[in-house]
Amino acid sequence: MSDDPARAALEAALAGRGPYELFACDPSLADTAAFCAHYGFDPADSANTIVVVGKGAVPVYAACVVLATHRLDVNRAVKGHFGRKSSFASPDETRALTGHEIGGVTVFGLPDGLPIWVDAAVMDRERIVLGGGSRSWKVIAPPSILRSLPGVEVVEGLANPARPDPGA
Repeated sequence: MSDDPARAALEAALAGRGPYELFACDPSLADTAAFCAHYGFDPADSANTIVVVGKGAVPVYAACVVLATHRLDVNRAVKGHFGRKSSFASPDETRALTGHEIGGVTVFGLPDGLPIWVDAAVMDRERIVLGGGSRSWKVIAPPSILRSLPGVEVVEGLANPARPDPGA
């Protein structure tokens, strides 16, 4: 274990889940595009954990894992899973639910009972780069590590390939 509390929490959440590598990063470069550009990772290998909320008198939440090259389909796929109007959770909701800052949200160590939905395209990658629970750490692992998490469901069509930005 480490004297870095964020790393120690991440290592505890990863214990027994299979092979992985921890990758330290500059917190100012934790956002996906900056991270991939600076450290030379393919954005198609970067998998983001996004918290969503099903609206209603009692909101319900889920964590979705999608490739950075894809866009989460909140209006159809997420809404269909929740069976109600859905949206992205706010940064404050995400922080309150996970304890993680945007740019460092990880699927490892989430609260018990929180559904985890993984877009099927994530499982096709040889390796994925995931948030590490803080803006200072990333996790590099085969996507099969996600199947070790309780409540995981692989969902076909949870996200769709992003259209190229014509201004880019």
